[in-house]
Amino acid sequence: MEVVNDNSCSWVNDLNPRTNIHTLSSDLSCEWLVVGAGYTGLSAARKLGQLYPNQKILLVDAQLAGEGASSRNSGYLVDTTLNDGFTSNKELENYKKKSDIYKLGIDVVKKFIKEHQVDCDWNECGKYFASSKSEDKDILENFSGTLSKLGFEHNLLFNKDLSKELGTKFYNIALYTKGGILLHPGKLVRAMIDTLPENVNLYENSLLLNWKMSNDTIDCNFKTGSVKAKKIIFATNGFLKALGIKANYNFPITLTASMTRPLTEKEFISIGEPKEWGVLPVRPMGATIRMTKDRRILIRNTAEVHNPSLMSKFNLEKRSIKQKIGIKKRFPQLPDDIIQSTWSGIVSRTRNSSQIFEKIHENIFVAGCYNGSGIGVGTLFGEQIAIKASNEHTKEIETIEVRSKPTWLPPQPFLDFGVKARLMYERFRARSEI
Repeated sequence: MEVVNDNSCSWVNDLNPRTNIHTLSSDLSCEWLVVGAGYTGLSAARKLGQLYPNQKILLVDAQLAGEGASSRNSGYLVDTTLNDGFTSNKELENYKKKSDIYKLGIDVVKKFIKEHQVDCDWNECGKYFASSKSEDKDILENFSGTLSKLGFEHNLLFNKDLSKELGTKFYNIALYTKGGILLHPGKLVRAMIDTLPENVNLYENSLLLNWKMSNDTIDCNFKTGSVKAKKIIFATNGFLKALGIKANYNFPITLTASMTRPLTEKEFISIGEPKEWGVLPVRPMGATIRMTKDRRILIRNTAEVHNPSLMSKFNLEKRSIKQKIGIKKRFPQLPDDIIQSTWSGIVSRTRNSSQIFEKIHENIFVAGCYNGSGIGVGTLFGEQIAIKASNEHTKEIETIEVRSKPTWLPPQPFLDFGVKARLMYERFRARSEI
């Protein structure tokens, strides 16, 4: 499946274009091959480079490193998520296991930032789960009870207080959680590329066509070359299924987002000059909204079953109209032509919102499927899958492996039908929140 680079994402366009980009163009061999150069693959390659300074490590991506989902998300480093279920004690226990993983993810990203003095607009400002519907109070009060049992600092806010914090009267109720972090995902992933160890060789725009086991090696055929590897780590997240990896346990969903230009001083004053904030929806298909450090507004309010390669300009423009409507609902005083860019990206999902982290065959390992929490969990899983592939064990791996495992998915066409039906149902329930 061809994956195309494009210049439609504001997070990517904020960065200086990279130079000295290498494409795989010959037949190579190595001790380690990591496929996928997003948060997971970069983290895995970095750890392998530290563990094996004298071994050859190849890191390969079908497009430019870090410019897939890693740069195209909304920039939330989450400590908690709302739409997981947890109505019984057993489910509460599973939620605790998941939140433990989120905490480890925050810790590993924070450690990387401190070690390499990374500027990625890190802001420990927390986040809001917000709704315009007063009847969603019951959902948030139930969630508040869960967070209280688990010791998370949080509080409920209502329309007047929310309006002061967010600069919009759209929301009537929200639950604020203190532990969430907002950042610039493009700056973070670029720093991970720039700090790769010297013994990690990065090849970009190099599409993996197929792979197979051959005696004690894994043979990988790329569009412009081949690699024989002793061990391989698959870190392609939303494209795992396309490579035949855990195909009955994960599926890709295409999200679309838009970002405005920076607000003028007059426009910023008109919405109350709020500090940077992030809102996640109470209802699954509602809009994710951010006010960034540099006074831009990001909105993500579409999710669909779509070919996971690049979305056409025509389709992006159609979705951009929905995003303009979403912004105008919240900030009617802003002009109609305020959107600067619109882009698509892929999130990998499982049926029960769990992640993939395992050895799938001798010398073949995989980590992925973060269900929208890929910044922290992806970075954590990359580091730890490299350690697991080295036959080592850590407390972090122990925490990861007690989580619920992904559950089996029905075959096509039943899977697509079921996912589309569910998305349609959730979209209808959240229609006022777009």
